[in-house]
Amino acid sequence: MTLEELIAKQQITEVIYRYCRGVDRLDRELVRECYWPDATDEHGSFTGLRDDYIAWVFDRLLPRNKWSQHFVANILIDVDLANDYAKSEAYGQSRHQHATSDKIEHNLVTGFRYIDDFERRHGEWRIARRICTVEFVRKDAVENWFEAGPSHRRGTRDRTDPVYWGRHDYLAWEG
Repeated sequence: MTLEELIAKQQITEVIYRYCRGVDRLDRELVRECYWPDATDEHGSFTGLRDDYIAWVFDRLLPRNKWSQHFVANILIDVDLANDYAKSEAYGQSRHQHATSDKIEHNLVTGFRYIDDFERRHGEWRIARRICTVEFVRKDAVENWFEAGPSHRRGTRDRTDPVYWGRHDYLAWEG
């Protein structure tokens, strides 16, 4: 494996990670930057173009959750540098807690795979096509959840989350 292949694999892996951050923090622009404008996504009951997918997931699905977390692992990437193309597979789990419902079917753990075609354009790797397979869905009973104490910092689903803080934000927070 060449150094250029290793760099490409790391760049692609970070696109997958940024996508997960964007979804969990409700950062539309971060998610949008992971795809080429003409990219397609087949994601559950949705199949279509990038901007239509983003509208679907951000306007219909994500806001109903109190929080969501996406975890990915087992990322395998085959890179074809000569053709600026890569194929990747990432196994993942997502967890969602509904903002207002106590119904068990609204609190889910889902196992999935992202099967992505990446293209490199102008030196940048982005998703050209994504297929999200569902491997399992598990319901999480509400009575299994409990709230952490008030002294615990909570994540936020926007750009005020600490992950977006710069060095000066940390210094101001620490006092």
